[in-house]
Amino acid sequence: MCGIIGAAAERDVVPILLEGLRRLEYRGYDSAGLALIDDSNNVDRIRTVGKVAELENAIKQNPVVGKTGIAHTRWATHGKPSQANAHPHVCRKTVAVVHNGIIENHELLRKSQLESGHAFTSETDTEVIVHQVYDYQQQGKDLLEAVRLTANDLHGAYALGVISNKEKRRIIAARRGSPLVIGVGIGEHFIASDVAALLPVTQRFIFLEDGDIADISRDSLTIYDVNGEVVDRPLKISKLSADAAERGKYRHYMLKEIFEQPRAIAETLEGRTSAGTVLDAAFGHGAKEILDGVKGVHIIACGTSYHAGAVAKYWLESLAGVPCSVEVASEFRYRNAIARRNSLVVAISQSGETADTLAALEEAKKIGFGHSLTICNVPESSMVREADLSLLTRAGPEIGVASTKAFTTQLVALMLLVIALGKRNGMAAQTEINLVEQLKSLPARIENVLKLDDEIETLAEFFANKDNALFLGRGAQYPVAMEGALKLKEISYIHAEAYPAGELKHGPLALVDSEMPVIAVAPNNELLEKLKSNLQEVRARGGELIVFADEQAGMKVEDNVRVITVAPTDDAIAPIIYTIPLQLLSYYVAVLKGTDVDQPRNLAKSVTVE
Repeated sequence: MCGIIGAAAERDVVPILLEGLRRLEYRGYDSAGLALIDDSNNVDRIRTVGKVAELENAIKQNPVVGKTGIAHTRWATHGKPSQANAHPHVCRKTVAVVHNGIIENHELLRKSQLESGHAFTSETDTEVIVHQVYDYQQQGKDLLEAVRLTANDLHGAYALGVISNKEKRRIIAARRGSPLVIGVGIGEHFIASDVAALLPVTQRFIFLEDGDIADISRDSLTIYDVNGEVVDRPLKISKLSADAAERGKYRHYMLKEIFEQPRAIAETLEGRTSAGTVLDAAFGHGAKEILDGVKGVHIIACGTSYHAGAVAKYWLESLAGVPCSVEVASEFRYRNAIARRNSLVVAISQSGETADTLAALEEAKKIGFGHSLTICNVPESSMVREADLSLLTRAGPEIGVASTKAFTTQLVALMLLVIALGKRNGMAAQTEINLVEQLKSLPARIENVLKLDDEIETLAEFFANKDNALFLGRGAQYPVAMEGALKLKEISYIHAEAYPAGELKHGPLALVDSEMPVIAVAPNNELLEKLKSNLQEVRARGGELIVFADEQAGMKVEDNVRVITVAPTDDAIAPIIYTIPLQLLSYYVAVLKGTDVDQPRNLAKSVTVE
């Protein structure tokens, strides 16, 4: 989950590295650091605890200059956040390494290196890498070969950037299981964990494949595959602009991304429907033949993406008549799953690099499940390459750690899949037309929901002194309640849980009192009267109710009952609509609590480690 950037140029790379780190800070912000080879051939390193701003301040006080350098922003795995544990790690003032991932055999390597005379200055797994590279250099290997041999010694996942003052114009990059991209400039090259880090300096990118090692200098680039053969990886031109990841007029990225949802959903739908039908080509080459054979769906995902999958289960079974199971990816990969060969495995991930989901996708293919589909936001991600089919959400950069537009665009993508499978399973043509029209109406409907912004900001004041909250929903709104609870706990640090409303009497009702806000989503559907009965159970016990309800649902403002009405919505797309006010609520509660909305404690955006 850490962020890596590196540069080899004929100019001072410090400003490039710092700007890149700022753009990568969503990947981790426990500590930050950089290492350069200066004009005197010294390895200069500066590291700080905290966010990138702390590193910038340190560099202002002790300026450094270099034309070859690497930098890193950390999300702690091995070892607490501290200056000693911050990257880059350096061995004997000669070799410097930045690393994203986890080295599983680091203890064995550490023991061997201690016996050979190395001194360790950190608790990290990364430090064994820099000592290993140094040892191979001492055996007469050049930097490329030293990194290659080191990579062979490592078990686990990694993206690496390595420099040495013995070859001061060179960066060696390597990846296995963690993303790494090369930026191609004019007479200069860069590496990064994400293209967003490099948009100020280039829009030309090469995405390394698993097992690749890249030999990089200012004016040359050679890539070797897992077998050590020279390979040509395609050059991609990014359509993103340098300011695509800027906050603009918004106080936080999260708020900006909430308000970007109408546009993002329009992008998700663009070119994927025609004359009231979903185009098979939206899912990639060969989609028609693959979808024709699907008899069931198995969804694997984590966190917010798991909640999207849980909504899709209701849709797939009620609208498309297709059996569906949904599983947390970290559980799937470690249980003895039984393969269903005619099931489509659907992996959902914003980044396409989520370690547990990627491993689960690989495991599903290994044990003999049917074809696979990735729903994700990053075209060149590992999951897109791993799956038979892919459907890109086109949400654009999402910087806030708490996913918002990623979730709603995933839901839209999943509904496209529901329609595509449904029409193969007896869905009436008019039903397909109606569902497509409902999807196309979403941008305008969400614009309307966003007008509740001021009302929800005022409502948030009720939570200022609360420590717990309970979210309720029925049917497809239950996963929406789960997502609402996750958002609130992620960014406000209020303990929040979600339950199907019908489960209240089976335990959660014991928690209800005047200090426990209960938030419910109440669209006007066949479960509304059941939900109303559940909410009366809360009122009877002195609970405080906040209800987001269809304006035709007949919910009334009463003592201990706050109601925010939502325009009438077709039940099929209601989960997408009712997600929006819950996002706004969590945002404004976090602002009142004074938390770091975009970078909540202990979390990071792309979970690329197990």
